[in-house]
Amino acid sequence: MTQDSVNRTLGIRPATAPSTALLTDHYELTMVDAALKDGTAQRECVFELFARKLPNDRRYGVSVGIGRALELLEHFRFSDAELQFLSDTKVVSPETVDWLANYRFSGSIRGYREGEVYFPQSPLLEVRSSFAEGVVLETLLLSVYNYDSAVASAAARMVSAADGRPLAEMGSRRTGERSAVAAARAAYIAGFAATSNLEAGRAWGVPTMGTAAHSWTLLHESEEEAFRSQVESLGVDTTLLVDTYDVEQGVRNAVAAAGTDLGGVRIDSGDLPVQVREVRDQLDDLGAVNTKITVTNDLDEFAIAALAASPVDSFGVGTSVVTGSGSVASGMVYKLVARKDARDNWVPVAKASPGKHSVGGLKFPVRRRDEGVASGELISVGGLPVGDDDDRPLYVDFVVDGEIDRQWIGPAGVTRAREHHAMAIAELPRTARRLGRGEPALATYYIDEHGNTSLA
Repeated sequence: MTQDSVNRTLGIRPATAPSTALLTDHYELTMVDAALKDGTAQRECVFELFARKLPNDRRYGVSVGIGRALELLEHFRFSDAELQFLSDTKVVSPETVDWLANYRFSGSIRGYREGEVYFPQSPLLEVRSSFAEGVVLETLLLSVYNYDSAVASAAARMVSAADGRPLAEMGSRRTGERSAVAAARAAYIAGFAATSNLEAGRAWGVPTMGTAAHSWTLLHESEEEAFRSQVESLGVDTTLLVDTYDVEQGVRNAVAAAGTDLGGVRIDSGDLPVQVREVRDQLDDLGAVNTKITVTNDLDEFAIAALAASPVDSFGVGTSVVTGSGSVASGMVYKLVARKDARDNWVPVAKASPGKHSVGGLKFPVRRRDEGVASGELISVGGLPVGDDDDRPLYVDFVVDGEIDRQWIGPAGVTRAREHHAMAIAELPRTARRLGRGEPALATYYIDEHGNTSLA
């Protein structure tokens, strides 16, 4: 009898959230099936999630996803529907179906705080559990981390390029409907001010914003009529989209409709550096000296940087941020790095393939700092944690013996991640802000149990 059947017998209502157990790859379960047959399923293991390099030779990455992953882990349960599918399709044996019916992750997970910056070989997440319990989480964890961190890493570069001017995430229509929510969350953690996605606001507490599209203007008999109607509905502080027809006339119509106290205008096309300067001059000439200018025309970090000297007040970014600005996945992998032997001793294990090697052993990472400025990443392998008084330990506990620490999830977890990210970015050296290709902003070093240090 499955847990679902027991719950029905006892009159317990099922959880409203759907199961996440089949958000995985076929071979994860066939490995569990084989491990249950050969007796290795319960062998204690450590899995590690990391990236061998940064996408496009960027200076740093941003680790985002654990808050979402923990919520998905809560619902990683094989209910009757999932078990029936696995049984009907003979993915695994009947014995493994019975084992999956009672699956609950009982291990421990620790890693870098959400919003933390990372570098090649940074051990972002450590999953300690039996082989069977840990291996089935591989696909789920990687799908979350690879996408969310890609978005956050791109968003952080855009925030840096904007140099204090606010950015809004507006890319929901440029990605999958669930990815859109994840992207809005990741961009907010990385420093964006708001999103257009309402579900991200409801589920994660991300501030939402939006006014009107070109269709609103096209709906009305004239542009000025559309603007007057919008102002009447949303107030004079609204932002009017002035490039449906002619921008110069659009600005005149906007000020005519709202007066010189108009909150803002938005430009979504044209040669932006030139267009923005002309619109600023025109607004000032019309007396709308406090009216803000927002631009939203296929921006990425390079386009934003090119507008550094322009009188832009805020940016709206769509396609580029939700696609990781050319790197829609972070290149992260999930590898077994240690297992217990028959004598209950930890044995480091590692993949040795050329170009795809991993480093075995338990890891203890710290951020090296010199008078508060990050100077490197030091990872103790196989020994005790290392570091001096100015070093910052990077690991925190997310799950201990199957119990999720709830401070990391929900809107409160997002707020913590956003605050931590701002701190982590602030302590990086100034060279990390460069947008061009180059070496990682910090070097990563390993130190073994004998005190020997090597470059990762």
